[in-house]
Amino acid sequence: MKSNQKAALRDRFGRTIDYVRLSVTDRCDFRCVYCMAEDMEFLPREQILTLEEIARLARTFSSLGTQKIRLTGGEPLVRKGILGLVREIGALGLRDFAMTTNGSQLPRYADELRAGGLHRLNISLDSLDPERFQRITRTGKLSQVLDGIDAAREAGFKSIKLNVVILKGRNEDEIPELVEFARRKQVDISFIEEMPLGEITEHDRSESFFSSDDVRAVIRRHHELLPTAADTGGPARYYRMPDSPIKIGFISPHSHNFCSTCNRVRVTVEGRLLLCLGNEHSMDLRRVLRGYPGDDEKLRDSIVQAMDLKPERHHFSTDGEVQVLRFMNMTGG
Repeated sequence: MKSNQKAALRDRFGRTIDYVRLSVTDRCDFRCVYCMAEDMEFLPREQILTLEEIARLARTFSSLGTQKIRLTGGEPLVRKGILGLVREIGALGLRDFAMTTNGSQLPRYADELRAGGLHRLNISLDSLDPERFQRITRTGKLSQVLDGIDAAREAGFKSIKLNVVILKGRNEDEIPELVEFARRKQVDISFIEEMPLGEITEHDRSESFFSSDDVRAVIRRHHELLPTAADTGGPARYYRMPDSPIKIGFISPHSHNFCSTCNRVRVTVEGRLLLCLGNEHSMDLRRVLRGYPGDDEKLRDSIVQAMDLKPERHHFSTDGEVQVLRFMNMTGG
C-alpha cells in the first residue's frame, strides 16, 4: 500500500477502527481516587514516547483511515511541548480532534489549543463542592477548573463536554446540581461508571458502584430525558431534555457495555497499542517506532496486524475485583 492511500482498519469481528486515543503522558497534577494511587511511580523518560514519535503515530493512523484522534494522559497539558504536537495533528485534516483534560491548565492554554486545530474538549468535573472536589482529586482546586471551563467556552471550541465519574456515597447527591451547571454553561455532560483498572485502597469499588440506570433515574426526577441518535464516535449514549440544547451522555462499561460497536484503540505513553480497555491484548509499537525509525510501511503493517488481537468484548464486573492491573493514567483516558 502506498503511503498516500487510506484503507480502513478492521478487526476479526467486522468492526471498523477509525478512532485512536493517544496518551501523551502518565503524569498528572491531580491524583483522582479512581484513577491512580496517591503515591504514584511514574515512568522514566526513556520509556515514554517522544512527541515526535507520537506525531508519527498520528500520521500513520491517519493514513490508515483514522477519522478521530483524542489526546489523553494523565493530564495532557502537563507535557512540555504539547502545543506543538496539537498543531501537527491539527494539520492532518481529521474529522474530529479532541482532548481529555482535568481543566486545570485551560486558563493558560485554551486559546492556543483552539488555534492549533483542536476541535473538542472533555473536561473532568466530579464535584461542585470545593472541599469534596479536593478529596476526590486529592490535589485539585475547583476554582481553577471552573476558570478553565470558562476559558474553553470563550475560546470557541466546537464542543465542550463535562465528564463525571459517579461514586456511591461520594458524589451521587450532586447529580442534579451538575446537570444544572451544564445547562447554565451550555456544555454537554456525560456520567461515567467507575472502571476496575488498577489496585486502589482508597475505597471499595464494589460498594462505590453507581450505575448509569441509577443516574438516569435521579435526573428523571427533575427533567424529562429523550433518547437521541447523537454520536460523537465514542462509547456514550446520549439523551436530550425538551427545554435545553445540551446532551446528557452515559458511558456504561458495566451495565450496558458498548463492545459491539467499539471503533477504538488506545496507545499508551510507552507506545503499547491497547486493543481493548478491559483486556491486556496489546502490541509494542515503541519497539517498531525505534527499531524502524524511517520505515512507516513497517509501522503501518504492525498496526494492521494488531487488529487481529482485538477481542470481541471486555468482561468488567461490579464486585470490586480488578480485571486489569494498570491504572487509568497508564491506559490513557
